[in-house]
Amino acid sequence: MRAFLFLLLVSLAALPASGQDEMRLTRLEVPIRLDGQIDEDEWRGVRSLPMIQYQPEFGMPPSEQTEILIGYDDSFLYVGARMLDSEASGIRANTLYRDKYSGDDTFGLVLDTFNDNENALWFFTTPNGVRVDMAISGDGEGGFESVNSSWNTYWDVSTSRDEHGWYAEMRIPNTSLGFIDESGLVRMGLISYRFISRKNERHIFPAIDPAFRMGFAKPSQAQTVVLEGVKSRKPLYITPYAAAGATGVNALNQAGTAYEIDGTYTSDVGIDLKQTLGSNLTLDLTVNTDFAQVEADDQQVNLTRFSLFFPEKRQFFQERAGIFDFSTGRTDRLFHSRTIGLSEYGPVPILGGGRVVGRIGKWDVGLIEMQTARATFDVDDGRETVPTENFGVLRLRRRVLNDYSSAGGIVTSRIAEDGAYNVAYGLDGTFRLFGDDYVTLQFAQTFDDVSDADYDDAALARLWWERRTQAGLSYRGGATYSGNAYDPGVGFSTRVDYVSPRLGVGYGWFPGEKSVFRRVAPMSLWRAYFRREDNSLESAFWLTNLTLEFKTGHNLTLEAEYQLDDLTSEVGFPEDTTVPAGQYEFVTGSARLRMPSGGIIRGQSGVSYGTFYDGTRAEIQISPSFSPAPFLELETSYQYNRVDFADRDQSFDVHLARVRVQIGFNTRVSINGFVQINSAADVVSTNARFRYNFREGNDLWLVYNAGLNLDRERENPFLPVTGGRMLLLKYTYTFIR
Repeated sequence: MRAFLFLLLVSLAALPASGQDEMRLTRLEVPIRLDGQIDEDEWRGVRSLPMIQYQPEFGMPPSEQTEILIGYDDSFLYVGARMLDSEASGIRANTLYRDKYSGDDTFGLVLDTFNDNENALWFFTTPNGVRVDMAISGDGEGGFESVNSSWNTYWDVSTSRDEHGWYAEMRIPNTSLGFIDESGLVRMGLISYRFISRKNERHIFPAIDPAFRMGFAKPSQAQTVVLEGVKSRKPLYITPYAAAGATGVNALNQAGTAYEIDGTYTSDVGIDLKQTLGSNLTLDLTVNTDFAQVEADDQQVNLTRFSLFFPEKRQFFQERAGIFDFSTGRTDRLFHSRTIGLSEYGPVPILGGGRVVGRIGKWDVGLIEMQTARATFDVDDGRETVPTENFGVLRLRRRVLNDYSSAGGIVTSRIAEDGAYNVAYGLDGTFRLFGDDYVTLQFAQTFDDVSDADYDDAALARLWWERRTQAGLSYRGGATYSGNAYDPGVGFSTRVDYVSPRLGVGYGWFPGEKSVFRRVAPMSLWRAYFRREDNSLESAFWLTNLTLEFKTGHNLTLEAEYQLDDLTSEVGFPEDTTVPAGQYEFVTGSARLRMPSGGIIRGQSGVSYGTFYDGTRAEIQISPSFSPAPFLELETSYQYNRVDFADRDQSFDVHLARVRVQIGFNTRVSINGFVQINSAADVVSTNARFRYNFREGNDLWLVYNAGLNLDRERENPFLPVTGGRMLLLKYTYTFIR
């Protein structure tokens, strides 16, 4: 263990930074009028970016003319795009809903504002002028799992259309970018693209090889651009809110013979403040924080023996969230902001707190300090009280050795009013060794008030080596060690007390112009978990798949998976079904098809069948989306699982259905209705949200949540028809000083 920590801290031989020609953007003397026309005289002096085809055939000339113009002044970055189309009637503009992509034609801009080859801000729009903004972390290596779609910031866009195509103008305040000023010069990475949905064709600048995963939005491959004499303002954003609502909760009467509705009326106020500290550091403060308008989580079916992971959706935690990333494999991480203000019984009020993110010198800095209130919940066997707690996180990271390597550390703390505490620290580094080969080293340790574990028992260590490419030979492998007392109290961990080696190999190629395939990629992955106490095998899996990406936008994956699971105790599943302790081996085959995003009907489907412990499991998934009109979108998904343990005369069926209706009357007024049916939990949940976005930071929300019990007779007395209701009206207004 100490040798591993030593490897993390020692210096490697310095590698030269890769050179890249810088491009100076055009300074505009007169502000651009934002009308989506691109007819101002100021645009005539701006050189158009040279675009090439990224997909379906990399390097070919674009089939339609695309002109991208970028300029700036002291306050804004301006972007103009002329996107001509020989079939203007075929332009896809499917939605008017904010932050929503629905198979539309798009124009996008990716900005690595720290110029760190790791993080970026992603802005894109559609022919309807819909604003979508996201944040990228980890150089996009996790695919769309590296993209934070809940992040929002202040910017404007205007679009127009005619018989020749469509046009867009963006205006992004310098205060929304957080760039670094070095002796009067600002250097950022820039990627710009246009996507023609019906053709599955993407035009891009610069010419990024599609061998890179998600290369069209990959910060490390961005073109370095220079802005001169730009100074970021330091505005103060003050956002008070007022909320009022009514809640109906079902509670047993005094006799315990029936449920009665306990209705309460609530009103609340709070305030958020955002202050820019310098050009690249932001302070967020919050008092009496409220997240009632956040969309409900997607329900999941859990047919494993591990906890489910749910992503963070609350806006306060979104800005530069990638700085806090300390992922230790898949969903496991040393810090997960969702642990703040959410307990196993439900949401816990947040009294207030602060957050600082950005860069100081060469260091990426992230600091969070939050205080939650004491909360009491009614549960089946009485009442449970969650104590008030203080949460703290400090994250530091900086570039080392070369432009594509970084190292840093993180400290987290969780301290309760009753004296309980959990503290963790971690050290990590990702180093580019040569070519596309990267190695990641991580070490973490936790401490709490109940454990007196040895050093090794409370630690986690991880070594990971990978070749990052989608063309030619790729490989990945490494090992993870976890002690039995490792417990990140402000993080997420699926299992502990194991040693896990892992090895994967793949090969990808782009067949060329004459093939129907854009990319073909077979891959095989093996992983095992050994118990530390006796080195016995706890579980293992071997997965082999073949991915066929068509130039039309279809994507087909065929997969075979072998699993071994050694159960030391009985495991329970829905409908009182169990699997006895013992060692099991099972094999599953599956196929998944994703349809092109540009169709009026789009989505994906999948089927799988195989053995499951000492039985069988069949699964069907389908998730079509339909846009009958630009203001209306229907998203549906249905997942069915049939598990049969015939030898033990046990079986169960699980249905999970979701229906989301999104109505965008225009780009400011919208309704989102979300209904979920989960037969495993015997509930129907409804989340409906009306939003009037007067401008960024100024919103009116009307939110309705309700639950419906499907199997009322599963308890005595019978459960009520409804599982609770909530209606909330919330208004926020942002003052900028």
